[in-house]
Order: sequence, then structure tokens, then C-alpha cells
Amino acid sequence: MPPPEERLPHHRLYRPPTAPTEPTAPPLPAADGGRQGPNFRWGGRCRRAGQKFSGPLSRRRPAMELWQVPLLFSRLPMFPFFDLAHYVASVMALKEQRGAVEVSVRSPVACWFSAMLYCFGGSVLSSLMLAEPPVAFLAKGANILLASSVWYLVFYCPQDIFYRCFAFLPLRLLVAGMKEVTRTWKITAGIEHADSHFKDAWLVMVAVGWARGAGGGLISNFEQLVRGVWKPETNELLKMSYPVKVTLVGAVLFTLQRSQYFPLARHNLVFLYTVFLVVSKVTMMLTRSATSPFAAFEAALGHMFFGLQKTPSKVKGEGAASSNGSSVCDRSSEQHQDGVKKRQAKKTE
Repeated sequence: MPPPEERLPHHRLYRPPTAPTEPTAPPLPAADGGRQGPNFRWGGRCRRAGQKFSGPLSRRRPAMELWQVPLLFSRLPMFPFFDLAHYVASVMALKEQRGAVEVSVRSPVACWFSAMLYCFGGSVLSSLMLAEPPVAFLAKGANILLASSVWYLVFYCPQDIFYRCFAFLPLRLLVAGMKEVTRTWKITAGIEHADSHFKDAWLVMVAVGWARGAGGGLISNFEQLVRGVWKPETNELLKMSYPVKVTLVGAVLFTLQRSQYFPLARHNLVFLYTVFLVVSKVTMMLTRSATSPFAAFEAALGHMFFGLQKTPSKVKGEGAASSNGSSVCDRSSEQHQDGVKKRQAKKTE
């Protein structure tokens, strides 16, 4: 009598024959010790029992493609680490200003307000330009608390330990590089904010992005007034520093990219611009050079569009000549007045 599995189809124990299975991967060699479980890796994929063979090991897909680096970099959150580096670099720059330590002893409130202008000057200036409350940055309680903690440690830490630690060159280079990363994020945030108020207004986007990224330098005169210092000759519009210049260039580039006039994806532009900022900043700090990388380009543009600038010797010569000429004129006018007075005296006599 045949077994139950091979009886007629109308029987309830009938089982149809199964289809032949596809060939699977060959077994591992004996040198592997026969460790071939149901979930061993072959060709970069997990093979379970009955799964199809996926290919040789040479076709294994890498964990992250190279083109994904700029995309992942553009999604980095700034809070808390990058913002902390920005606050540390800004407050340390404030402490190195002449008279800042005396102000911190005489008036801690004025010193704290100056530190907040150093840290959030971009937000204050961009808010003023868009007719928004300039004190809106105070609503960010976590950022204000973090910046205030940094301010207190930089100015009032016992034995000045906090400032000395971050004045160590490797740490200072790290903090400066992270601060430049935040500059890129501020420029893009300012441009997006301006575009939400004024659609496709190029000049507004450039101005607000510039103000958001370099606001601490642009309002330096107001910050000096808080500390009781007035230096109108240090106006950034009269003599721009390198951070203000490079922020203006970045604002123009990101505005063109947002208006789709720059043939580069946003995350790629963010990555390349940030790398340029970090490399140039670190190089200038290591070489202790105050020369802007745009010096040659600026000189060429100045020669092309605004004519040759006069050398300092010529300017001094002209200044001396003008001063001599004015003195001669003053002397001649005084002699003429003396002669008129003498004539009037003779007539009265």
C-alpha cells in the first residue's frame, strides 16, 4: 500500500509535489571552520535560508558614498557644540579688547551686554533691517544661558583658568574653525529669512545675510559705546576686516544660488564655502598674518574700476603742501587786517 502522501488527490492527506528550489551560494571552505549559519554575510547582504545568492565579496556596497558627505554636513545641528564654540571665540575676542577687563570689574552689566552683542550681533542687526524686535534673540533661553555661562567663565573664572585653557593654540584653532562653520549657517539663515519677507529681492537677501553673518563686526561702534569707548575711525564700512569681507562674498554667492543663478547645489556650496572659511582662518592664525586672501583681487578691481590709489608719500606731500598753503593764506589775511586797522586809526586821528 502506498504511503499517505502519494494517495489520490481526493484524499485529505494529499500534498502536491514542491517545486525545485533555486541554487544557493556554495558552502564556505573548510578553512572557515564551517561557520555557515542561516544569517551569514555573502557579498555584502544578509542571506537567510532559501534566499538568492547576491554576488561576490568584491561588489560589496560602501557604507557611505563620497557625494553624501556634503549633504550630511549641511544637516549638522549647530546647538550646542558649534554655538558653544562661537560664544567662546566671541567672548575671548571681547576680553582681548583694550579696557574690557576694567569694564568687567567696574560694571558687570555693561560687560555682559557687550558680550551678548558680540555673540548675537547678527541677529540684532538683521532684525532691525527687517523691522522686527531687536530683542528677539533674548527669547532663546538656552542660547542666552549658554552664552552667559561662557561670559562668566571667561571673565570671572578663578585664576583665569578657563581663558588660559582655550588660549592654548590647538584648542583655539578648533574653536575658531567651529566658529567659521556657524558663520555659514548664519548667512544662509539670514538669506532665507529675508526671502520669506521680500520674495526674490536680491539686494535685501544679500544685505540681511551679510548682517546676520557679520553683525558683530558691523555694530562694533555701538558695542564700543556700551563700554564707554568711541572710535569712529574703526567703522567697518570705512575699513572692512577680513571676516566682514568674506561674509559679504558668501552672502552674494548664496543669494545667487537661491535664485538659481549659480550652477551648484546648496549643500555642495555650503560644504565648499565652509571648507574655505576654516582653512583660511586656521592658516591666518598659524602664520599670524593679517593680510586678506582677497588683497590681490581687491587691488586689481580697484585699479580697474576706481583708478590707481595714491601712494602714502604723495598723500603726505600733498598734505604738507596744503598745510603750508593754508598757513601762507592765514598770514597774508592777518597782515591785510593789520593794515586796515592802522589806516582806520590814522583817519580817526
